[in-house]
Amino acid sequence: MLPEALANAEPPAGPAVAAAAPVLSCARVEPLREIEIVDEYGERRRILIPFERPLTVYVDKRELVTLMTLGAQPELLVLGYLFNQRLVQRLDEIASIQVDWEVGAAAVTTHGGVAEIASRTSQRVVTTGCGQGTVFGDVLSHVESVHLPDARSARISQTGLRTLLEVVRQQDSLHRRAGSVHGCALFQGGQMLMFVEDVGRHNAIDTIAGWMALHGVGGADKQFYTTGRLTSEMVMKAAQMGVPIVVSRNGVTQMGHELATRLGMTLFGRAANRHFLCYTGFERFDAEPLPPAQPPAVRVVAG
Repeated sequence: MLPEALANAEPPAGPAVAAAAPVLSCARVEPLREIEIVDEYGERRRILIPFERPLTVYVDKRELVTLMTLGAQPELLVLGYLFNQRLVQRLDEIASIQVDWEVGAAAVTTHGGVAEIASRTSQRVVTTGCGQGTVFGDVLSHVESVHLPDARSARISQTGLRTLLEVVRQQDSLHRRAGSVHGCALFQGGQMLMFVEDVGRHNAIDTIAGWMALHGVGGADKQFYTTGRLTSEMVMKAAQMGVPIVVSRNGVTQMGHELATRLGMTLFGRAANRHFLCYTGFERFDAEPLPPAQPPAVRVVAG
């Protein structure tokens, strides 16, 4: 159970939008669709499933990529995608992001263009997993430019981790109603700052990155949670967001583990309820071992 003070707390007001923020449309769409199915008993009934849509991103009228998404917060998705692909470095480089679902397109207008965009996006890597994310070839080559806070200033306790997992467990979600989606969340201590679901974990983390960029929110004192596995590109995106502690309901790949070790990140996986594994960055984790089990009492029976 959550501590009473946390359970009864009012959610904080969201941070103000940064002064240099681009003009954004507000093109929300319904993320679920109702269909008829036949269950294992031969009964017909209606259920909800995620409504996946293609969104083609154009940067200064140049086609960049098509993202498959639920479309809950497409402007933030596109903004975070541009940051996580290192195509933009500052918020004031972007003039506007306008999404039009009638044509399934997001038009990004920059103030000065994206330098060498043709060569920088010429090599695409189709990433692992649902939604088939796309990473441009040179993203992982920028590992040395990522700097995270040291273990003295960015830590998490076992109680803090359990609180985070309990907040996620109680979160109302599309997954509970329809399945087939991934969820990601950004935490500060035990407080969830943002939660987003999409057909792929890449879209979900990019949407959070977009929210952070739009509001000027740093990652040094934050924790990132995902239902998806921790592959190299997920670890790299979290690192680029400045978040040193990542928690996953799933596991970690060899490349994800290697990259997190190199960056000095702390990764928790297989995390649900009271169970978890800490894969890397043990120095950031304040473990609270359970007290040793007491031996069973010896029952003496009179002879």
